[in-house]
Amino acid sequence: MTQYFVYGRDRAGAGDLKAQLTEEHWAFMDGYAEELIARGPTLTEDREESTGSLHIVELPDDEALKIFAYDEPYYVGGAFDTVELYRFHNHTGRTMWEFTTAVEGLGRYLVLTKDGPRPLTSDHLIVYGDLLDGDVYVGRAALVEAPDAAAAAVLVQASDAEVHPWEFGGRR
Repeated sequence: MTQYFVYGRDRAGAGDLKAQLTEEHWAFMDGYAEELIARGPTLTEDREESTGSLHIVELPDDEALKIFAYDEPYYVGGAFDTVELYRFHNHTGRTMWEFTTAVEGLGRYLVLTKDGPRPLTSDHLIVYGDLLDGDVYVGRAALVEAPDAAAAAVLVQASDAEVHPWEFGGRR
């Protein structure tokens, strides 16, 4: 089994379409419940609207990845502008379900960076790992708890970080 990072970035104005497809999306993801390491939407700064859909999933091979990414209802429905697919080397060995209790004063963030690999340790790293295109290192991704986006980038030691507010996904 291989872990994969799948990030669909919303196309402009996709909010209503995603709202219409949410139940179908959740039903699709229910079929991967045992394989999901992390999931959830990235959000606008005010956390009011979705900007994307993140999944870290363990699958048998690249063919299974293509089915997961391209049969997914948001993708099929045209909600995404782009979809990024990478192999993921999870340094924490954790899943998001080990962080079920929110910490007062801390938000959750997705941090993406194209800089070099580095070891990190923190009680506020939810999931952290390397992004690989095949076997070629292309960057890092982290799901973290932090007081704000700038603190999230500092936690990941990334001066060039792309930081997105993020929340746990799944049925509500």
